[in-house]
Amino acid sequence: MVPGFLSLSLSRLGLWASGLVLVLGFFKLIHLLLRKQKLARAMDSFPGPPTHWLFGHTLEIQQTGSLDKVVSWAHQYPCAHPLWFGPFIGFLNIYEPDFAKAVYSRGGKGLLVLEGPKWFQHRKLLTPGFHYDVLKPYVSVFAESTRIMLDKWEEKAREDKCFDIFCDVGQMALDTLMKCTFGKGDSGLGHRDSSYYLAVSNLTLLMQQRLESFQYHNDFIYWLTPHGRRFLRACQVAHDHTDQVIRERKAALQDEKEREKIQNRRHLDFLDILLGARDEDGIKLSDMDLRSEVDTFMFEGHDTTTSGISWFLYCMALYPEHQQRCREEALEILGDRDAFQWDDLGKMTYLTMCIKESFRLYPPVPQVYRQLSKPVTFVDGRSLPAGSLISLHIYALHRNSAVWPDPEVFDPLRFSPENVSRRHPFAFMPFSAGPRNCIGQQFAMNEMKVVTALCLLRFEFSLDPSRLPIKIPQLILRSKNGIHLHLKPLGPGSGK
Repeated sequence: MVPGFLSLSLSRLGLWASGLVLVLGFFKLIHLLLRKQKLARAMDSFPGPPTHWLFGHTLEIQQTGSLDKVVSWAHQYPCAHPLWFGPFIGFLNIYEPDFAKAVYSRGGKGLLVLEGPKWFQHRKLLTPGFHYDVLKPYVSVFAESTRIMLDKWEEKAREDKCFDIFCDVGQMALDTLMKCTFGKGDSGLGHRDSSYYLAVSNLTLLMQQRLESFQYHNDFIYWLTPHGRRFLRACQVAHDHTDQVIRERKAALQDEKEREKIQNRRHLDFLDILLGARDEDGIKLSDMDLRSEVDTFMFEGHDTTTSGISWFLYCMALYPEHQQRCREEALEILGDRDAFQWDDLGKMTYLTMCIKESFRLYPPVPQVYRQLSKPVTFVDGRSLPAGSLISLHIYALHRNSAVWPDPEVFDPLRFSPENVSRRHPFAFMPFSAGPRNCIGQQFAMNEMKVVTALCLLRFEFSLDPSRLPIKIPQLILRSKNGIHLHLKPLGPGSGK
């Protein structure tokens, strides 16, 4: 009698549970449909490309050549158009300077960043970390990491084969950040650091895949999938690494000898600055805030630099006349010295223009997202309510023919002082703009100048016509098949 009653109870319990799941699922579906209706209504005044009822625009976005597809849409729909990732997530995709200004000249909720008072407090605390007095000694750190990479390339170039530079640039960028963030020594990356590098690379890819796959948009479903579990494991590796470094540094600061050693170092690293940062009330960052800021700096600083340097060297290989002019400028600045100094960076005018033009054509971050915290009215009178999602398509903005004449042409003189002064301040946004612009942009530009100048002094770069890069956006701009270049070693003091 009891076993039968028990099985009946379990059966009823199963039915109740199934019914509850169905009811919850139904309410969730209603919530998503209402949200979609609200987003669609908000974007009613913005015509756009046809959407698939289930996939939205994701099928086009996931195809090779998706970046140039959006540029073609930008010609068809001036200023902005709706962009749907699946049936429920819709962004207004913008690529016009006045539209970018309307959104990015004020606060908003970044999809990967802090918001509100906490963001403002952290920004105030971090700004001294990027003051030029702090950045000055990093020039030699950039040079050290670059020389390790260039020595490796010297060996590869002896085989007279073309090779993919992207991974080596990534290792060099991480090595530099490890030294500038954590004060790592010159012995290179240990096993733990390599695991961290792999975790950061995985997170970049997984985040882009999640955004483009509508079935992963729901948190509950996502964390149950192998993809979601991989994401959590990668997060754990990154967090464990940062937590351990913070613990070790705090312990070292308790020891008087170690504290003196740290204070007498030729440069303070980012972690030193964070540990010493206090607001007006003397309050320091918590361990959780420390980890958050370090992870953000590492995550945003290493992949973007890798992309920027790799695509710049591709541009130099593609346009040998500009490559030679940059090399001659670097040789002239260096003179009979063997190392660049801080004051040299301001003299690299032609190299800087070439770097900016490569950023225009191949922006390290081709697309950024924002959620409006307040309603916005655009210059043409159309508007969006608070809560709307915005996608700023930097790649399409930088190839907008209404702003950039002959946008596909590589022309560094677009960034001469007179041309810059005549252009809309929101026409060029490789580091974003407005109050939330990239706080590390001076750090990134300095690193780009030192690394690329040293690369051009050691090698002549040329293309492999059989393996031209295929652009793909994965939070940062990558190449599907790597960036393969021929490298010809140059003799000391060689202008050619």
